[in-house]
Amino acid sequence: MSVIKNKYTTWPFFNEKKLLTIAGPCSAETEDQVYEIARKIAETGVKIFRAGVWKPRTRPGSFEGVGKEALPWIKKATRDFGLKSTVEVANRQHVLDALEAGIDILWIGARTTVNPFAVQEIAETIKGTDIPVLVKNPVNPDVDLWIGAIERLENAGITRIGAVHRGVSQFNKSVYRNRPEWEMAIELKKQRPDLLLICDPSHITGKRELVPLVSQIALDLMFDGLMIETHITPEEAWSDARQQITPETLKELLKELIVRDEFPHGIELSGFEDLRNTINDIDNQLIGLLSQRMNIVNDIARFKKEHNMSIFQENRWNQLLEEHLGYGASKGLNREFIRKIFNTIHSESIERQSSVLHNK
Repeated sequence: MSVIKNKYTTWPFFNEKKLLTIAGPCSAETEDQVYEIARKIAETGVKIFRAGVWKPRTRPGSFEGVGKEALPWIKKATRDFGLKSTVEVANRQHVLDALEAGIDILWIGARTTVNPFAVQEIAETIKGTDIPVLVKNPVNPDVDLWIGAIERLENAGITRIGAVHRGVSQFNKSVYRNRPEWEMAIELKKQRPDLLLICDPSHITGKRELVPLVSQIALDLMFDGLMIETHITPEEAWSDARQQITPETLKELLKELIVRDEFPHGIELSGFEDLRNTINDIDNQLIGLLSQRMNIVNDIARFKKEHNMSIFQENRWNQLLEEHLGYGASKGLNREFIRKIFNTIHSESIERQSSVLHNK
């Protein structure tokens, strides 16, 4: 874990023996509410306090935050309890107000990350400050857009940058509020291992009872920290009441979470390496079979071209997919996993057939 530890050297309140945790309410509602939550969070050992001041809402008329008025509340509470403060900013004025109030860390929300113009405006406003900044992933699964936002901040001279994974928007309903899309975070980690990577289980789940599970999954994937929405009376919260937990629950959660090592010291790895080598062999076989499959796809495409047949034949595809899903389930495989695999294979097959049909 040496690479991970090096990332934290200049971050506020980092303790290598503890998980980096950020907690606080979805929204700052009243001065008393902010103060009481900060007091309770300080008792859990968490050192960074978050609170929404400006809230981007999907539809007008929803609670959009107290605004600038809440900043002194946050600063007083965090100062009194020895915490660092962080708020979300979405434009130049937000940044100026937060800096004037002495906020310690800024974060850029998912709806802002998706807009390069807004990110550039923020970057230009904080240029010369080197204030720590966290960047949430965009609402759509676009790693390049996420990295682009981070690079805009780096170009402005910001050296303490962290990424926050909060899942992506989804059209279909599922158990989660936002689809986890762990592959997106893993790809970011692969391209930018130097960045602090934090998970926001509150926004991924949308349900407080799922926060522990997603938090542990994030740690199993070697995330560096968590941002968890915490409220003294979650059911009465002015925004996102369903996903917030109490400080008491937060304290218990942090006790129960397991922080794993990539390679724990003092264990015998030979048997483990044998398993990995077996997987490598199977992966090579899969690649070989996929190559054979695509060669057959090319032959099918030429036949379709010769006989003026359509590329996509919906009835056959739907029938095949159902057969694959059923067979996969009989082998103990998750249906959605099988669906993703064959949708990807089918997309590549369609593209290959189109290329043959148009002589590309």
